[in-house]
Amino acid sequence: MGPEAFVEILRESMFIVILLVSAVIVPSLIVGLIVAVFQAATSINEQTMSFLPRLLVTLLALSWGGNWLVQKVMDFTFSMIERIPQVVG
Repeated sequence: MGPEAFVEILRESMFIVILLVSAVIVPSLIVGLIVAVFQAATSINEQTMSFLPRLLVTLLALSWGGNWLVQKVMDFTFSMIERIPQVVG
């Protein structure tokens, strides 16, 4: 077993992490940008106005995409378990 197999495993794991994090963070970033533009246009500097919508969108993204997120992690875990004989042997 050469080092290229470990590099491939690292590449796949980093891709999964980026995919799962971006599925939750990107909607929050978009809502934060919209609220920031609204606050700049109206000169409202209320802290909860920027925090609460981002929190709600993050919770909605987790609740709507939770099944998909868990399925991706389970698929990756099963593929890692299936690769154990290749890595060890």
